[in-house]
Amino acid sequence: MAVLSRDVGAQDHVKGLADAPVTLVEYGDFECPYCGETVGVIDGVQRLMGDRLRYVFRHFPLVEPHPFALHAAGLAEAASEVGRFWEAHRILYDNQHALDDRALRSYGRRLGLGQDAVEAALGGRYAARIELDFESGIASGVNATPTLFINGTRHDGRRDLRGLHAALLAAAESRG
Repeated sequence: MAVLSRDVGAQDHVKGLADAPVTLVEYGDFECPYCGETVGVIDGVQRLMGDRLRYVFRHFPLVEPHPFALHAAGLAEAASEVGRFWEAHRILYDNQHALDDRALRSYGRRLGLGQDAVEAALGGRYAARIELDFESGIASGVNATPTLFINGTRHDGRRDLRGLHAALLAAAESRG
């Protein structure tokens, strides 16, 4: 069964405290330019919210318009196995213009991943794990990236720093 946007599971990639009053879940695609724009906004709201925000990233690779997204997600999962998911997340978004397998192999080396780990990632080792995130997104009503949920409620408002921060503050205040 898919983990819904309102739930956070052991398989999730999480920044922040489990008891934070606000949880922001993003369904993202490393090749999506809109997701790339959102990275800086999320960094900003994390700084502004501090311990009041828990951020969760889930894979939602849209493989038809983004042919490199699935392999990029696989590399991020390989990095996760050695505790470097967030470094991979940053590298992949910072280099959205270069996500072919050759570039991903280079990023894998930069992350300290062995050649076998990178080749396994590119070969689909993490496909089932990525599919769990994707199914969670489908079950939660995701149909595009990035899709954000604040405390389990889809955020269809502004995704700029001011708009997202205001929505997060409102969610924190409503939790008392």
